[in-house]
Amino acid sequence: MTLRLHDTRAQQLRDFVPLDPENVTMYVCGPTVQSGPHIGHVRAALSFDLLRRWLEYRFGRVTFVRNVTDIDDKVLANATATEPWWALAYRIEQEFTAAYAGIGILPPTYEPRATASIPQMQELIGTLIERGHAYPAPDGSGDVYFDVRSWNEYGALTHQSVDAMEAAEDADPRGKRNPQDFALWKGAKTDEPADATWSSPWGAGRPGWHIECSAMAKRYLSGEFDIHGGGLDLRFPHHENELAQSTAAGDGFAQYWVHNGLVTVNGQKMSKSLGNFTLAVDVLSLRDPLVVRYALAAAHYRSSLDLTESSWDEADAALGRIGTFIARVRRTVPGAPQEQGFGVVPEAFAAAMDDDLGVPQALAVVHETVRRGNSAIDAGDQEQAWAAFVEVDAMVRLLGFSELMSSGGDLAEHRTLDALVQTMIGQRAHARADKDWATADRIRDAIATAGIVLEDTADGTHWSIDG
Repeated sequence: MTLRLHDTRAQQLRDFVPLDPENVTMYVCGPTVQSGPHIGHVRAALSFDLLRRWLEYRFGRVTFVRNVTDIDDKVLANATATEPWWALAYRIEQEFTAAYAGIGILPPTYEPRATASIPQMQELIGTLIERGHAYPAPDGSGDVYFDVRSWNEYGALTHQSVDAMEAAEDADPRGKRNPQDFALWKGAKTDEPADATWSSPWGAGRPGWHIECSAMAKRYLSGEFDIHGGGLDLRFPHHENELAQSTAAGDGFAQYWVHNGLVTVNGQKMSKSLGNFTLAVDVLSLRDPLVVRYALAAAHYRSSLDLTESSWDEADAALGRIGTFIARVRRTVPGAPQEQGFGVVPEAFAAAMDDDLGVPQALAVVHETVRRGNSAIDAGDQEQAWAAFVEVDAMVRLLGFSELMSSGGDLAEHRTLDALVQTMIGQRAHARADKDWATADRIRDAIATAGIVLEDTADGTHWSIDG
């Protein structure tokens, strides 16, 4: 089956045909490092991690670029006297990196920072001015704008007419020819840090947001590449403006536009501006990273995902079923290796992934294979049990759940042990509350005899295996 992806610009599924079948090229809009990542950011990154993994399986090589926007209005606004904008940007970038790595998102091939490509941005702006699609503000402010009415294809990504668009609010409107014209270069402001400006032919200043991605995509992937990805909320104005300025400059730019759905809270988009976000660090501090990855992957990448407590519970139970099956095979099939090389996935799994990255349907194949394998174990059919194990191995590795395989049944066994220890911890806490110190000590000694160490902290009692 041919891989098909939903192309936002075409508004339909399209057969995916890469420019170079031996090297698929992807550019994904990464974070604006103004403040720490919420779980919606992690869901977006995971969507393209899954797509990348599948493209690598299908084509072999993927050059994956994910940028960091480290100079922006919001970055400057969140800086303080004790933490300059560039220090804030670096610290927050590390928080995003840690959150991504926490759930097994692969690092990009290249991860350029916007501040490292200022010359390329200025070159692109110069080309747009020469072609008659951009103009410096006549008031001498140093601002440079893209002239949206000079480009007949403006609005092609989101299928809007210019007259129906709201005015662009990313720069002072006084020097604009049209309210919808957007900033390519922003002249220096007296209330902004001097080290947040660069010299240019139009005066000292800094780049607009949209020109950053166009310039970095061209620098790292050339003027034409396969896939541009990002969140649904970036379609307009960000991606619309990227497409316009890059094609107006003469580049083919992205052949496919792929957008992931948003995480919602009570039906509203999760965002920092609405104050209804859940920080990734808080989620990962409370839950197994595999559970977080599974819960975020379980909905189709283009759908909205409304996370609730049941989302985590369902993911935990699903992973437990897979882990239990893996442990059963290793106990019951003689010679079953603890490590398995990457194999071929079942046809039904491949068909689901080829159909616009149908991860929910692919997970259904995983669980059906687990059920078949368990039935084979129950029937004493070691050959069929092993065949199911090999297929499950290939699928969970491809979905980024390799820890399930490398830990064998440890994950399921750990959850069982945790339930028992937590019960004993609860009994001990109850005894201490009743000042029944003898019972509390007896429970603690029983736990210690089993080789488990308790640590009483301000936020509760935690356990670990001694040694």
